[in-house]
Amino acid sequence: MGCAPSIHVSQSGVIYCRDADEAGSPRRTSRVARGPAAPLHGLLVQTDAADAAPPGRAPGAPRTARVRRARAEPGGGGGGGGGGAAPAAPAATTCRGRRRHCCSSAEAETQTSCASVQVSSAEVRIGPMRLTQDPIQVLLIFAKEDSQSDGFWWACDRAGYRCNIARTPESALECFLDKHHEIIVIDHRQTQNFDAEAVCRSIRATNPSEHTVILAVVSQASGDREETSVLPLLHAGFNRRFMENSSIIACYNELIQIEHGEVRSQFKLRACNSVFTALDHCHEAIEITSDDHVIQLHKVHRDSADNSQTESHSFRYKNRRKESIDVKSISSRGSDAPSLQNRRYPSMARIHSMTIEAPITKVINIINAAQENSPVTVAEALDRVLEILRTTELYSPQLGTKDEDPHTSDLVGGLMTDGLRRLSGNEYVFTKNVHQSHSHLAMPITINDVPPCIAQLLDNEESWEFNIFELEAVTHKRPLVYLGLKVFSRFGVCEFLHCSETTLRAWLQVIEANYHSSNAYHNSTHAADVLHATAFFLGKERVKGSLDQLDEVAALIAATVHDVDHPGRTNSFLCNAGSELAVLYNDTAVLESHHTALAFQLTVKDSKCNIFKNIDRNHYRTLRQAIIDMVLATEMTKHFEHVNKFVNSINKPMAAEIEGSDCECNPTGKNFPENQILIKRMMIKCADVANPCRPLDLCIEWAGRISEEYFAQTDEEKRQGLPVVMPVFDRNTCSIPKSQISFIDYFITDMFDAWDAFAHLPALMQHLADNYKHWKTLDDLKCKSLRLPSDS
Repeated sequence: MGCAPSIHVSQSGVIYCRDADEAGSPRRTSRVARGPAAPLHGLLVQTDAADAAPPGRAPGAPRTARVRRARAEPGGGGGGGGGGAAPAAPAATTCRGRRRHCCSSAEAETQTSCASVQVSSAEVRIGPMRLTQDPIQVLLIFAKEDSQSDGFWWACDRAGYRCNIARTPESALECFLDKHHEIIVIDHRQTQNFDAEAVCRSIRATNPSEHTVILAVVSQASGDREETSVLPLLHAGFNRRFMENSSIIACYNELIQIEHGEVRSQFKLRACNSVFTALDHCHEAIEITSDDHVIQLHKVHRDSADNSQTESHSFRYKNRRKESIDVKSISSRGSDAPSLQNRRYPSMARIHSMTIEAPITKVINIINAAQENSPVTVAEALDRVLEILRTTELYSPQLGTKDEDPHTSDLVGGLMTDGLRRLSGNEYVFTKNVHQSHSHLAMPITINDVPPCIAQLLDNEESWEFNIFELEAVTHKRPLVYLGLKVFSRFGVCEFLHCSETTLRAWLQVIEANYHSSNAYHNSTHAADVLHATAFFLGKERVKGSLDQLDEVAALIAATVHDVDHPGRTNSFLCNAGSELAVLYNDTAVLESHHTALAFQLTVKDSKCNIFKNIDRNHYRTLRQAIIDMVLATEMTKHFEHVNKFVNSINKPMAAEIEGSDCECNPTGKNFPENQILIKRMMIKCADVANPCRPLDLCIEWAGRISEEYFAQTDEEKRQGLPVVMPVFDRNTCSIPKSQISFIDYFITDMFDAWDAFAHLPALMQHLADNYKHWKTLDDLKCKSLRLPSDS
């Protein structure tokens, strides 16, 4: 044990404390009375000094406590010892020279003996623990006195055991509940007086009997009678069988074997239980170490007794994982321990042997430290905080009243789960060759060779009002190449990557060719729209001041490739269908992992379109990691985690600093790498779902396209017999306004409020309010389409 004070446990589960600074003598305090059902963790401090065991004591551990005794002589009946007049007992319960003491209200039905040999409590060692064992108590249950009961009686006297005799099952049970005997001997020879097996079962039905050994005395088998099985006795609750033998030495040998066998084992078990209970309820700092002083457990509990005095005992030890540290064991010396009801709940134990602490571990340790001297109400509140921190989904909100709407429930379920229900035999296989080569495309041209009609539209690409659908039309569904050339040129991407505009054009063509034009929503037009929004955000003053050029280039590339080869189905669909991609990526961020992997495969497989071929390895690794991180951030299962981290790490510190300085200066800390990562994640997330913040006509068009894609998925799920991920997106019954309202309420509003607070986007927030009003108006009019019939 790593504590300075030693802990001793009595046979009845009582704790004895011996301080290291008291020369091995037990601490002198008052004895605490124990009731009939004293719990194992009750505190009883021994007061007597150690006494040497007298000669004639049965072999065993040394004894350390005095036991009152009464002289008893073997032989005939006579007046009971013990000095006071006792009520006359029936002939069947004469004291026979023994000091009579009533164990219960059944005074005339029980007798008690104290050993004629002076005995004291034994000290037993279990590993490094020194445990104090009281003298063994034995209960004899015999309806009548005979040579057998006498044999056990004098055997107990010789062994130094305390012995009781009970004549009836009722008095036996009452006496046992009062004394908690370690050994019970039941007369099983005759059935006319009481049913021995029934008595055994009644005792076994009580809690204290868990650690009691019950012995059945059975008649000797006659020579012509076959030996009987012990199974009925074991089933009744007996531990051992004793063949009738009234010899005192035979009875003595049986009892001694039980003491050093079952009783000693049960005592060790009770001692361990008592120690663990004491650890759980004590008011001390406790450290348990192995033999070579490696910490196994460090437990800190708070003492709510304000007037308690403490004394520290410190020592040094070496640790395998640490060179050397000081450890303090604080012993509470308060006069009275507080009740369990008034004690605060224990906080999580600290494991000091860990040399590497995760941030959440540091947070928990700080909370633990704050609990130590906190009021009860505060400590309990912090306990609830700790319970929350132990959950795995810290950022996923619990569905509230909003989600009672089936549109919201289906939308959230479809976008934020991986649909881990898979049905065999329904494989979803891509029909498109995703590795389409750029060699079959037209020869690359430069930005100066763009047709005038396209160039005229691109003149307005820096405005949020830019109409991506017009560019889609004039480019014959190839807007990504042209918008990419213009945006990448404006941000100097070719210069940063040391690649030619020809290589960039070839790369854009390869990426756009691997978007599925057959998808209603997830096609190259959506990629171009996200690229446009990302470029718009990068132009905002606070965003520009928080990121360097590598971050800008990574963001533009991530926006371009973030949905490449999207099949027009959700992650949940792919997982339910058991698709090759779901198997490849273990049903986790399936599409997002595929988009990034394929993008880099397409880029590096041919030098003609490898935009990374001229940058050094370190820049490439940094750029690649940033791109992967941003694309993975678009996966919706981590949506609330990203938003909450941004709010807590960016918004709140920024607001506090602005309020403190009364100026619009940039807050410190925004350029920390961790914060730059959060800003880039938030930027691409907002760009990816910016449709509700576009001008109304564009918002309506995007709403129709995403609805059509979800309708197509529901149709295919029904055809293939797959689980329908979003049942409300049934083309015959779906209300598009309701779905848009739910999406804005649950995903968009909070995220764009946070992003607007950082990037200052008043025009977007106004569009969001106008579009939400449009959908609410349609919903109030019970219209399920994109527009009112009169408007269309």
